[in-house]
Amino acid sequence: MDREKPVVLVLSDSLGETAELVARAAAAQFNAGGVDIKKFGYVQTYEAVDSAIAEGVGKRSIVVYTLVKPELRDYVRTRAEELGIPAVDIMGPMMEALSRVTESKPKFEPGLVHRLDAQYFKRVEAIEFAVKCDDGKDLRSLPFADVVLLGVSRTSKTPVSLYLAQRTYKVANVPLVPELPPPPEIFKISPDKIVGLTLSPEKLVKVRRERLRAMGLDENSTYADMGRILLELEFAEKVFREIGCSILDVTDKAVEETALRVVEIIERRSPRSGN
Repeated sequence: MDREKPVVLVLSDSLGETAELVARAAAAQFNAGGVDIKKFGYVQTYEAVDSAIAEGVGKRSIVVYTLVKPELRDYVRTRAEELGIPAVDIMGPMMEALSRVTESKPKFEPGLVHRLDAQYFKRVEAIEFAVKCDDGKDLRSLPFADVVLLGVSRTSKTPVSLYLAQRTYKVANVPLVPELPPPPEIFKISPDKIVGLTLSPEKLVKVRRERLRAMGLDENSTYADMGRILLELEFAEKVFREIGCSILDVTDKAVEETALRVVEIIERRSPRSGN
């Protein structure tokens, strides 16, 4: 019988995104079957702490927390010790170090990073742009994009677009299909802001078969056929060369890593102003 997965309890007095990202980044370094991550947002009372930590009792669990109020951080640490659960304070040590360096006291106000400021509205605008320009929709908006991603189906165009949008990049993505000529709009914009995404044929076969299986369809359909995939990749490569854009192989790359490489390419070839 398989052992139950370890549980990482993420506690935050706001949304919990920071602690969750740290937990997932750390968990990615291990190949022991993965972990379950349970996020508890807006933990701002002792009762909320007790309720969250109770989820780890009797399990292989860890508590990870980003709480700005010292009394809550102390309470989490104390309760975790009493229950024999390891606890990792992400926010406290950083705040203490900054306090020493700046010679000032923190505000101790939860959620300040999510206040409605100019950066927030830029992020919302970028997300709306990515949704509007997903999968070749609204090609008239391509000139206004910071990044244009090209590639055949299942090369991570949409998830990378949305990830970059969270970082305020306006991203459009356009699918390439051998039976259809590439849209003329992509030849009218600078190749410096276009990135062609590609994948090894073997990996693409696997990804497409998994997709078909998840949809309850025949995984041996033409969509996942090696001959068909080689044809598509060859066509995409031809388009990339014709445009003169950068090409990025995303084989075995996580969305975050691909997005980082896209930013490096774009900023090197066509730096953004105002960010």
